[in-house]
Amino acid sequence: MTLPIVAVVGRPNVGKSTFVNRIAQSEDAIVHQSRGVTRDRSYHQAEWCGTNFMLIDTGGIEVAKEDDFQASIRAQAEVATKEADVIVFLVDGRTGLTVDDQEVAQMLKRAKKPIFLVVNKVDTPGSETETYEFWNLGLGTPYPVSSTHGNGTGDLLDEIVKEIPQVEPEEDDGALSIALIGRPNAGKSSLANKLTGKDRSIVSNVAGTTRDSIDTTVERDGVLFRFVDTAGLRKKSAIDEDVEYYGFVRAMRAIDRAQIALLVIDSTVGLTDQDQRIAGFAAERGCAMAIILNKWDLMDDEEEKQRLIDHIEDRLTFISWAPLIRVSALTGKNTHRIFDAILKVYKNYTQEISTSALNRLLTEMRDFGHTINKNGKSLRLNYVTQTHVAPPGFTFFANFPQIIDENYRRYVENRMREAFDFSGTPIYLKFKKKD
Repeated sequence: MTLPIVAVVGRPNVGKSTFVNRIAQSEDAIVHQSRGVTRDRSYHQAEWCGTNFMLIDTGGIEVAKEDDFQASIRAQAEVATKEADVIVFLVDGRTGLTVDDQEVAQMLKRAKKPIFLVVNKVDTPGSETETYEFWNLGLGTPYPVSSTHGNGTGDLLDEIVKEIPQVEPEEDDGALSIALIGRPNAGKSSLANKLTGKDRSIVSNVAGTTRDSIDTTVERDGVLFRFVDTAGLRKKSAIDEDVEYYGFVRAMRAIDRAQIALLVIDSTVGLTDQDQRIAGFAAERGCAMAIILNKWDLMDDEEEKQRLIDHIEDRLTFISWAPLIRVSALTGKNTHRIFDAILKVYKNYTQEISTSALNRLLTEMRDFGHTINKNGKSLRLNYVTQTHVAPPGFTFFANFPQIIDENYRRYVENRMREAFDFSGTPIYLKFKKKD
């Protein structure tokens, strides 16, 4: 499901990160860091009163030089207004109104989006003196909050969710939704064209050509496949143009509504930090996955090929379950195997394991596996049942679930993957106290 976006805009040091963390109430944000000027952007999935949305910190608006002022303000403000459903303009109640604040306000006024003017660092409940001068911005009522203490954030969120558009369920035509993800210029557009048989995506050697996500649905052997050719996901330091950032947000949304993600890697470049972050993003969203090594035909040295595969296995251990397919989008070699892989991982992604089969495995683990002994407590897993599909999720009932550590979780997951075919899909394990 594609989530509505709430963008947080403001100068550096007004407390945007603290505000975002307070609203999201989690520490699982994906942070893209850049060199030089601090323009980090973080992405959190947040919820308030049953309304889910994506919260984006657009980064501090900084002015490096006097003559760069208007360009810097315009780029940051337009980034926020282009794709966001709601804009939160954060200012500093302690510092007071600044020229930068006034310039940003002028830009935001031209956006046809709901804007909330939020005065941060108002730490004394009931005190509104810090907000008075911000009425001069002409953006309506200033909302006093304290991101550090949480004061005022509840009332603010009540108003924000009223403006968030209701997400309409997408019409289900039975197609498998597949997102093509990866760095720019890895060959995603060429691969999409080869898989769909349609030249709907612009193929170019210039990184970042694909600005928006393009959905193409094709039928093959009676099965519908919907491919989303996303804009290339780039490392943060390369996302300077507002149009590039716009494409990045669209790519995030494509991943959000995909069941399967194909991580396309340029074999001639090898695995990069960006590829690793992109894979982590898709895995966090619970997508089934396959790794596509594109331009494999340009790899002649067998030792180089093996080094690349070893490097991928070493760096992508968190998706070691994802199958790896070597193809050439340009010539079409082995691209037919991608369809077979999609069907295989989707089958595993949606499979249901019988409770009896699960508990037979549990019996074997109790009899022949290892357990945890901690502080005089000995762990015993009593019962397991599947509680979720797409991706598969399982709940284990135990006597002392609180002593289970990450090593034991990995042990249980490995045993389950040995017993059942979960290639291509993440699985989620939950351990609960036995009643």
